[in-house]
Amino acid sequence: MVLADAKAGARNEAGIAAVLGILKQAFGERFQTGESFRAQHAHTTTYIPSQLPDGVVFAETRADVQTVVKTCAEHKVPVIPFGTGSSLEGQVNAPQGGISIDFSRMNRIIEVNAEDLDCTVEPGVTREQLNTYLRDTGLFFPIDPGANASIGGMASTRASGTNAVRYGTMKDNVLSVTVVTANGEEIRTARRAKKSSAGYDLTRLFVGAEGTLGVLTSVTLRLQGIPQKIAGGACAFPDVKSACDAVIMTIQMGVPVARIELLDAMQMRACNRYSGLTYDEKPTLFLEFHGTDETVALQSAQFAEIAAECGGGKFLWTSNAEERNKLWKARHDAYWACRALAPELAALSTDVCVPISRLAECVAETQADIEAHGLLAPIVGHAGDGNFHVLVLFDDKTPEGIAVVENFVARLNARALAMDGTCTGEHGIGQGKMAFLEQELGDAVDLMRQIKESLDPDAIFNPGKIFRRH
Repeated sequence: MVLADAKAGARNEAGIAAVLGILKQAFGERFQTGESFRAQHAHTTTYIPSQLPDGVVFAETRADVQTVVKTCAEHKVPVIPFGTGSSLEGQVNAPQGGISIDFSRMNRIIEVNAEDLDCTVEPGVTREQLNTYLRDTGLFFPIDPGANASIGGMASTRASGTNAVRYGTMKDNVLSVTVVTANGEEIRTARRAKKSSAGYDLTRLFVGAEGTLGVLTSVTLRLQGIPQKIAGGACAFPDVKSACDAVIMTIQMGVPVARIELLDAMQMRACNRYSGLTYDEKPTLFLEFHGTDETVALQSAQFAEIAAECGGGKFLWTSNAEERNKLWKARHDAYWACRALAPELAALSTDVCVPISRLAECVAETQADIEAHGLLAPIVGHAGDGNFHVLVLFDDKTPEGIAVVENFVARLNARALAMDGTCTGEHGIGQGKMAFLEQELGDAVDLMRQIKESLDPDAIFNPGKIFRRH
């Protein structure tokens, strides 16, 4: 299970000692080995124990990244990229020690091509920083995973979020990346053209690789125009099946919804308490429509009809920005709202994704599982693309408490795979879902291993993630 996959691996003590000396000389105060610095670059937002790197380099240029990679490659020492540390499956841990590259100072927006609707940024740029910069251009970057994650981290985990139903995920919105490979050289995977048939699709090889094939030094992104009008609202349903049926009908009828999020009754209770809301504590859909005055009014009316047909309550929608922001702030605070239900307990956030036609069935079976085992585990989902999250609150101080949550996660993943779904829609594999990747893709994982061994023969890039190295 998860903790078995997160065990520390063999350390190259001699190589690490040599690299520490070289990097200290090369970077001075921008290289830190103090325990507090190292601990900040190994924290995880799950119960997987932190595994500290041996040193942290605060990179400022591509040349800095190349220096670190070349030095570590020469001495066969691991390199772990670090954006903001918001990943959920232990991606920033250092199970074999090594060097963490902190990208917080590589946060320059290199260029914006407003006419072409694209931009190129350094990996440390955060999504909020980028959208603030873009505001005066009339453009925005739509991928919103909730956390103010770095663009490099979002690309590396193939992140998505609440807007994915309309705008897609990171794999749909990254046009090109530059990457430092195992020999310390930098390559560019594509040009800015919106389409290409030139060779292998290397961009999508590195997008989602979780730092295991190379280190990103820039990302070129597709942008969207800021909608003239945005409307949003919420609608309660008597049960999860009714809510999911409304989602399925909305998607199948081609209503161009921008966001459609499912919160179960327990999650609504948590959000009401934490965010000061007064919504019915029933399964609820949060929605948002983008367009003109006329189109968002039409789309809202269409959804209201669908909701009524599926047994939902009144769809309360508004185009008032302050009211919409309050609604989505509550959605983005769902994690903290859940934690507030039982602050003394640990939390594990996990996700699966299934074909949308199986969403109601998968969520209902998961709720039955939660009830049967007496778990405290609210559900929230990006219902428009069949992706949902369960936040399990549990006692992590005892082996029994950990076994209960690990067994639940195993059943959840088995359920999703049985419905031809995936073990993770957006969190990535990291350390936490290695066993489930094998179950999901079988022999295809061996091909991944071959790619890894070809591009990273000494396994220096973020080792101990995605799959076990045979």
